[in-house]
Amino acid sequence: MTGEWPAAWDGVAESVVTTLGPNERWNVAALGLHAPEGGVSVDGAPDDPVTARTWGRTRTWRNFAERGGGYVQFTRDPVDFVEAACSTREEADPVLDSAAAWAEVEATERASGTEGDTEWTDWTLQPLESAVVSESVPVVSRGHAAVVEATVAASRLGVPGYDDGALRERIRFFASVVESAGGARERAAFERFEALVSWRRDG
Repeated sequence: MTGEWPAAWDGVAESVVTTLGPNERWNVAALGLHAPEGGVSVDGAPDDPVTARTWGRTRTWRNFAERGGGYVQFTRDPVDFVEAACSTREEADPVLDSAAAWAEVEATERASGTEGDTEWTDWTLQPLESAVVSESVPVVSRGHAAVVEATVAASRLGVPGYDDGALRERIRFFASVVESAGGARERAAFERFEALVSWRRDG
């Protein structure tokens, strides 16, 4: 059984993925979705698949390997995204309340290797079923983008090959963008980020 993606994109789309763990609860994590050349459309499966990379022996890696898939979700909620990227969060149900669209996916390992001291695994993601829950008028928010970029920088802190000082400066800049351009939800997301991530030099 194959399905279609509920949204179109090109490049890398930042998503939230839920995967079923051995405790029968759904682990919530951030996952970058790499579109094939030419992008992803909603009117049919592309010739080349969507792929994703997991770094290290994470819960998502384990659950993809043991369960063979999960639920990819597209959400604009910055608090949910921070918690997915920076905390260990588990839910009883696979689809978050904030998801504007979701796809149940089959995950198949396609390649693996190491970069520095970190193992990585590439996965092919095949949608089995999908749904659009809500549609909205797109609004460009610098604050929202800054929250997402801060979580990416935070995920690289302490990783060999990355400069922690430079990453901290990037996060500091993103914090200033949230302060100046973010709305109430983005500011709440960054408060949650501050509670979860020790990124300041002073701890």
